[in-house]
Amino acid sequence: MVGELNMGKVEQVCLTPIGKVHADFHETNKVPITGGQAFVEIFPEYLPALQRIEENSHLWLLMWFHEADRDLLRTVPGRVNKNLPEYGVFALRAYKRPNPIGLTLVSLKEVVENGLIVEGLDAIDGTPVLDIKPYYEQDIVFSPRTSYIRAADYEMRRTLFFNEALAHHQEICPFLYLAVRMALVADELMGQITKEDLNVTVRGSRCLGDTLQGLTHARLANPPRFTFIESNEVQQSTWKNRERSLTISARRYDLDEHAFLHLTDDQLFELGE
Repeated sequence: MVGELNMGKVEQVCLTPIGKVHADFHETNKVPITGGQAFVEIFPEYLPALQRIEENSHLWLLMWFHEADRDLLRTVPGRVNKNLPEYGVFALRAYKRPNPIGLTLVSLKEVVENGLIVEGLDAIDGTPVLDIKPYYEQDIVFSPRTSYIRAADYEMRRTLFFNEALAHHQEICPFLYLAVRMALVADELMGQITKEDLNVTVRGSRCLGDTLQGLTHARLANPPRFTFIESNEVQQSTWKNRERSLTISARRYDLDEHAFLHLTDDQLFELGE
């Protein structure tokens, strides 16, 4: 596998795959935005490089998206929202790019004799794997500034919020379901919930507070955007910016997956200013 770099003169960069992806997805437009479970086969000569990899819960996979268009420099992230503006591909994670190197954070489920079983991989079957690196705690940026690429479809937004909430809270519980649904209401009525001018106050369980802090990326300082008041009496979040204030109070707390997916906002919440 050969690529070219133009740095005053043409140079060659040779990349040798260390493995390949085995997945249920065979077309790039059919791969879920959030990825899925896959088996990463590691070629025999590279198996010693996996020593002690099981000490890590998450890994960065670098892949070569071999079927990607390499002539694209600007695009609209249409799978998320076709109404969004155009971005340069260096400002996106688009798989179509001059050098189609894929970078994906996956959770490591199991180390087997000839490879890894991972979750959250957004690559098609047969994708060459270039490298594997552990996810370090130093990789965390709790409240980064990023482009606001909002999914047009509600179900996609719900899935993205849920996956982000679970990655932060690390446990599925009734209050995680409640927090995700609260965040979706706030996203609909207040706009981007990670903006630095949006202040969030949570009254309720620690699980509710923890999950909402993770979803909003709201810090206690620099700038102070997050306040938590532990309570067994209410499960409530208040969202304030310069234009308006929104209070979301839960009518019920015993959410399971069915309630999370099927109950309406009116059934779950009472809204106030």
